[in-house]
Amino acid sequence: MRLFVALQIPSTVRENLVEFVKPLRALGPQPRWVRPENLHVTLKFIGEVVPEKFAAIRTGLAAVRADREVTIEFRGVGFFPNEKSPRVFWAGMNASPNLKILASDIDNATQKLGIPREQRPFLPHLTLARFQPPRLPEKLGAAIQVNAARDFGSLRTSQFHLIESKLKPSGAEYTTLESFSFSVAEA
Repeated sequence: MRLFVALQIPSTVRENLVEFVKPLRALGPQPRWVRPENLHVTLKFIGEVVPEKFAAIRTGLAAVRADREVTIEFRGVGFFPNEKSPRVFWAGMNASPNLKILASDIDNATQKLGIPREQRPFLPHLTLARFQPPRLPEKLGAAIQVNAARDFGSLRTSQFHLIESKLKPSGAEYTTLESFSFSVAEA
């Protein structure tokens, strides 16, 4: 099983992103665009695990708690590592400080189960596309720049999800295996 932990995004945010990306897709075959149903905020990539470890992962994640909900405003776009050599095109977010703490708590819970800690700092984003090779066509770059500060909507949640990713020739297929409430307190 190939697993990760994520926040689901609201349908209004998803629809706004689809409308934003639609004209960009028409500007050429590159990059590989993420399918709208696969848009999410990754909190922890777990990777391949044997099915026998699933119950322990569920138990570990069920123990993660926060003192309040997470709030996120989805705004702006950018590239990893940068615009000159882009590998990932993303939508940015302004999140409540507890989002980073939640990701760290999930990382700690899974590390206790033998899953390696994240090596890179947590940088919340929504991956919109991947470039291979890392090259930004000029027309696409110009169209993206016009919308660099665009607002896509917001999220308020007290749940995260354990998701299985099955890699297929047509692209990754995601299935939510379980949802976890991490906060019962109102913000």
